[in-house]
Amino acid sequence: MRSLSAVILTVALAVGVAQGQDKKKKDDPDQIGNRDVGKCLNFYSIDKEIAMGKQLAEEVKRQVKMNEDPLLGEFVNRLGQNLARNSDAKVPFAFWVIEDESPNAFALPGGFIFINTGLLKIASEEDEFAGSVAHEIAHVAARHMTCRATKGQIANILSLPLGMILGGWTGYAVRQGSGVGVQTLFSNFSRADEAEADFLGVQYMYATGYDPNGAISIFEKLMALQRTKPGFAAKVFATHPMDAQRIDNTQKEIQRILPSKPEYVVTTSEYRDMRERLLASQNRRKSDDTEGRPRLRVAPGSAKPDEQGSDKDERPTIRRRDLME
Repeated sequence: MRSLSAVILTVALAVGVAQGQDKKKKDDPDQIGNRDVGKCLNFYSIDKEIAMGKQLAEEVKRQVKMNEDPLLGEFVNRLGQNLARNSDAKVPFAFWVIEDESPNAFALPGGFIFINTGLLKIASEEDEFAGSVAHEIAHVAARHMTCRATKGQIANILSLPLGMILGGWTGYAVRQGSGVGVQTLFSNFSRADEAEADFLGVQYMYATGYDPNGAISIFEKLMALQRTKPGFAAKVFATHPMDAQRIDNTQKEIQRILPSKPEYVVTTSEYRDMRERLLASQNRRKSDDTEGRPRLRVAPGSAKPDEQGSDKDERPTIRRRDLME
């Protein structure tokens, strides 16, 4: 009995030491790329995770309207690849832009990341946009999607559909995604996952040369949007829960682990050009959409609306014509 207790104690101490070393590495941005931040019980190899993500990405493309501007796509992919090179991820990445006004982005297993045009519109500076992209890269690096899928399989193994048991999670997820939206299926992260992605994301920004406070700035903009346009922001916060405590925690982590640099990238002329290009393209599209719509003409001799004064009693009224006359 004593020998068994000694073995258990030795193992516990070894695990504790290993966890302490992992925590120390995780707090050190100089260790990026030389640490394993995706430790969890996981049924999926890296290769299976990539294969799953590829299938799901194709399903997403069938569900949504993709942005077709090659210059914007190339810029976003280049920015994302720069961040990915300064991350702990062990998979190749691909980045796409979706035509969607919601200021959101989401990651699929295996390094497939989709970014809405609405995020580019709300992120006026490049470091803000980079903060959101780095956050999604962090979800991939920490393998949050397949870790969560593994937990779900363990918890629900007796109630899983036969197709999932026989065909594996990938086939089931693709079939489910075609009904409920793949981004929803794989982006409902826990607060712990979000906190870890925030923590790692600001490190990846820092290592790439961006001001990590850009992440705080975009968080604050999203929080303001939640107050002023709650319905519009609902989709964002459904998959990325946000509150003041999360912002405060991220600020504290930046101060605690990231040494100050003499200079950071806040924005670039290329980012501003790409953003203006997107806004101009969307404005032209809106203008084209109004062409062909019926217009009202003022009858000769009638007063124009701006000539009728501001008094409520003088506002034009619409009279209903009696069809029986």
